[in-house]
Amino acid sequence: MRLTVLVDNNTYIDQYYYGEPAVSYYIEDGNEKILFDTGYSDVFIRNARALHIDLNALSKIVLSHGHNDHTGGLKYFIKQYGMSRVELIVHPDALRQKIFDKESIGCDLCKEEIASIKNLLLSTTPVSVSENIVFLGEIPSVHAFEAREAIGRQKAGDVFIEDYVLDDSALVYNGANGLFIITGCSHSGICNIIEYAKKIFPGHNVMGVIGGFHLFDVNSRLNTTIKYLKDTDVRDLYPCHCVSFNVKAEIARYMHVHEVGVGMTIDI
Repeated sequence: MRLTVLVDNNTYIDQYYYGEPAVSYYIEDGNEKILFDTGYSDVFIRNARALHIDLNALSKIVLSHGHNDHTGGLKYFIKQYGMSRVELIVHPDALRQKIFDKESIGCDLCKEEIASIKNLLLSTTPVSVSENIVFLGEIPSVHAFEAREAIGRQKAGDVFIEDYVLDDSALVYNGANGLFIITGCSHSGICNIIEYAKKIFPGHNVMGVIGGFHLFDVNSRLNTTIKYLKDTDVRDLYPCHCVSFNVKAEIARYMHVHEVGVGMTIDI
């Protein structure tokens, strides 16, 4: 598997790509070419061109969840490339209207645009994305310290209900040396995600994790998270997007933390 960061909050010095507070990864596994999240704008398209990545060759797009910093670029992809040859894989809640206060924070495709996507797979259960990669679907909550919190509201039928972001999911690569987990924001809890990946692939070690952990404060939850990561013996951590500098620095006191930026490539 090869993963290239197309969008992140961070960019590297002397590497001239665009950044934004969002996520998009281009993943190659065998014959499958996968886009995981689309960022907030068309930045992922501009960066892909600069990196000589042909998005015309995409076979699948997977969305980690429905917030606009992960789905906002989809409309730009549809406009420039179309979806006739691309399968879209998401949790059913990811395409629902989401608001925080009175501001829209969800995917801004209208019902007609969503209905026009012929290859749309909505799933709450694990789905095979490639020979070695699985979309986890809905993540069970097993750790009390990662209890779900509502982030705004989402539309269910004709009413808005509290949104506990049940659509937040992740990808898992099952490689020869163990599991590599790819997250968006980890609203489900990074430890819950890892635990579910281990349940789907029993007996496998977790060699690495990249993505947002949705951790901002140095507190008891972070301390428990660090202990879990150490006990799980995760070798390579790539915390990015929604992880504060203070949190990264605290994790780095106990474990090796990689810097993530647009253009970074991981080969496994």
